[in-house]
Amino acid sequence: MTQAARHEPDPFFDIELKPYRSLGPRGFAILIAFVALLNLGAGMAFWLLGAWPVFAFCGLDVLLVYAAFKFSYRQQRAREFIRLDADALVVRRVDIQGREKVWRLQPYWLRVDCDPEDESAPLHLWSHGRALTLGAFLSPDERRRLAEGLQDALVRWRQPPGAGLRPLGSA
Repeated sequence: MTQAARHEPDPFFDIELKPYRSLGPRGFAILIAFVALLNLGAGMAFWLLGAWPVFAFCGLDVLLVYAAFKFSYRQQRAREFIRLDADALVVRRVDIQGREKVWRLQPYWLRVDCDPEDESAPLHLWSHGRALTLGAFLSPDERRRLAEGLQDALVRWRQPPGAGLRPLGSA
């Protein structure tokens, strides 16, 4: 049987999580240009007043803002992939260096834990007394929605095939 002929059933849950960055490349360029112009103006004012060393610190300020944003964009390379299929729940985490770590969890014993009342509560998957934290970079609302989606998918996974279906003639 060829790869194309084989049909894998649809997963119960499949998502890619990544850190959100609201400032795109164009916005970043505009922001750096604005910061540079502002610092150039301030530096020139200090230069004309005779405090020329301040000019160097204004340039350093622009470099530090640039470096901070570049570091932030580098962290955006981190990813988490969560997939629940008929066999297992697979969590694949890729860090900012591209290193990958994979966990295969048996869904029957899995418990999703995220306190909806606590804004800073992490999302944990518990199995056999051990916890795996998911979506640490997500907002509290996103973590809660992810927890609800995972719980719903686990409920569907645990139902036997045809559960809840009745023949058309019965009441």
